[in-house]
Amino acid sequence: MGGFGVSDEPRPVLSIEEALERILNAVPVLGTEIVDLLDASGSVLAETIIADRDIPPAANSAMDGYALRSADLKKRERLRILGEIRAGGVIGLRVEPGAAVRIMTGAPVPPGADTVVRFEDTNVDGEWLEVTKVPTAGANVRAAGEDVRGGQVVLQPGAVLRPQEIGMLAAVGRTKVTVVRRPRVAILATGDEIVPPDRTPGPTQIRDANSYTIAAQVESYGCSSLLLGVAPDRENLLRRAIKRALTRRADFIITSGGVSVGQFDLVKQVLQAESEMHFWSLNI
Repeated sequence: MGGFGVSDEPRPVLSIEEALERILNAVPVLGTEIVDLLDASGSVLAETIIADRDIPPAANSAMDGYALRSADLKKRERLRILGEIRAGGVIGLRVEPGAAVRIMTGAPVPPGADTVVRFEDTNVDGEWLEVTKVPTAGANVRAAGEDVRGGQVVLQPGAVLRPQEIGMLAAVGRTKVTVVRRPRVAILATGDEIVPPDRTPGPTQIRDANSYTIAAQVESYGCSSLLLGVAPDRENLLRRAIKRALTRRADFIITSGGVSVGQFDLVKQVLQAESEMHFWSLNI
C-alpha cells in the first residue's frame, strides 16, 4: 500500500463510544454569544435562568364558572351573583358569605373565594345561583406560583433550547439569552465522479447528494453548515479546499469520499499533512 501514499502502519479500530470519547476530549467548548430569543432555538444554553416572578402571579380559575366560598356549599342555599371577573381583569370584588362571582378561565380568584364551580354544575335564576353538583373545597383553583416560583432556577447551563425551553424563557421575560456559539461545520465532497446537483452528470458521474444530506443533518442539530462544493481527486485541490474551510473559520470539517486505500483516496494523507491524526477506523 505504500506506493499509494498511504501509511502501512496498523490502523487502530475503535468502537463508536471510544471514538466519541476521543473527539470530546480533543474538542474545546466553543465561546458564548447573546442572541435574540427565537434565534436561540436549537442552541445550548450558557447561563442560569431564574424566574423573576411567580407563574401564575395570583391564584386563578382553571375553569369558566363561579368563584365562591366552599363553606357556603354546605348550606345548600342559593347564592347572590355579585358580578363578573375576566382573565387579565382587575379584582374589584370580594366574595362575602352567601355570594358568588362569575369568573372566566385564567381570571384571578377574588378575595374571600376559595373554590370555583363549573358553569355546567349550576343553575342561574336572575342574580341567584344554585349549585347542582358540589365540588371539593379548592376545586378548579390554580394557586399562585403553581407552575414556577419567583426566584426559582428554571433552566440550567447546558440545556438544549427546544420549543418548550423557548416558551419558558419568554414566560420569565427573557428576550435575549446567552448561548454557546453554534458550531460552523464545513462539508466537502471529493471525487472525480461527483458533480454539483445543478450539473448534468457524465456517463460515469453522479450528483453530489451527500453534501446536502449531511448539511441538512448538521442544521437539524443546531449547527451552521458551510458547503465547500466538490474537490476532484487531486492532492493540491483537496489541500486548497481544506484551507478554504479554515479561512471561513470552520470549527469542524466533514468530508465525503476519498478515505479508503485506493490510489486516488487522498483525503487521509492531506489531513495528515495539515493536522494531527487521532484515529482513522471505526468498528461499526
